[in-house]
Amino acid sequence: MSRHVTIAAAQYPLDEVASLVAWKAKVTRWVEEAVKAGGQILVFPEYGNMELSAIGGRGRDLHGSIAAVSDYTGEIAAITQELARKHGVMIVAGSAPCVIDDERFNIAQVAGPGGKTGSYTKIMPTPWERDPWQINGGRELKVFDIGIAKVGLVICYDIEFPLLARALAEAGAEIILAPSNTETEWGYWRVRTGAAARALENQVYTVHSPCVGPAPFCTACEANTGMAGIFAPPDRGFPPNGVMALGEMNKPQWVTARVDLDLLAAARREGGVRTYQHWTEQPGVSELPDATVIDLR
Repeated sequence: MSRHVTIAAAQYPLDEVASLVAWKAKVTRWVEEAVKAGGQILVFPEYGNMELSAIGGRGRDLHGSIAAVSDYTGEIAAITQELARKHGVMIVAGSAPCVIDDERFNIAQVAGPGGKTGSYTKIMPTPWERDPWQINGGRELKVFDIGIAKVGLVICYDIEFPLLARALAEAGAEIILAPSNTETEWGYWRVRTGAAARALENQVYTVHSPCVGPAPFCTACEANTGMAGIFAPPDRGFPPNGVMALGEMNKPQWVTARVDLDLLAAARREGGVRTYQHWTEQPGVSELPDATVIDLR
């Protein structure tokens, strides 16, 4: 009997929430909708929590908004944990800038179906994150074991660098999540192309979850473009183009797909190509970074 899991990727709009209570109510509604659709792994986008900068009108100043959202780090983690435990699902919260010892990072809070928690810090900041945002990169790759599956997590620009995803795959990841935030269709296609390529190279499922729509109240994320997608290696048993599910550009919605994890193992053993197996035969293959497995069961 095959192992299956249903993934839900958010195309998430940033709203001008008036209070933490209003934000929690919104996120709760979104989680309930995904669970009703069968979602077991729920992914919110990069900088999805920048809408918290609207509280008190702090979103119109770039550096003020970063500080404002960082102030809610504890609340984001706690509410994510509460919802994950209540519904028995894995949730990747919308990432947020966090100020730690006067350094800034882009961090996504994660909670497993039993309420265990973790986080991931984006390793590769984009040029605009480096300047003017002054965001620093993390150093630790993580794979989250939720029992039914091992799930790797990168953020946006990270998915465009093959060695990061490869390290996650070699640490056991069967699914690699790539929440994103991009202003333009160029940015959207860069992340989507990276996600599709990583699915091919590593014979894993990849998941792209973007912010969508305008957010004029938030200087940091005024324009948000994209559509969520769930991708597989293009091989026997999968869609020929590797697209398991795809949303509608810039429309707020969940995009879901029920994926077969044992089919991935079969593709690695006997697929039309064996990219996972043959990786090390490339001339000049670099040494991979380490990836830590975190138990979220």
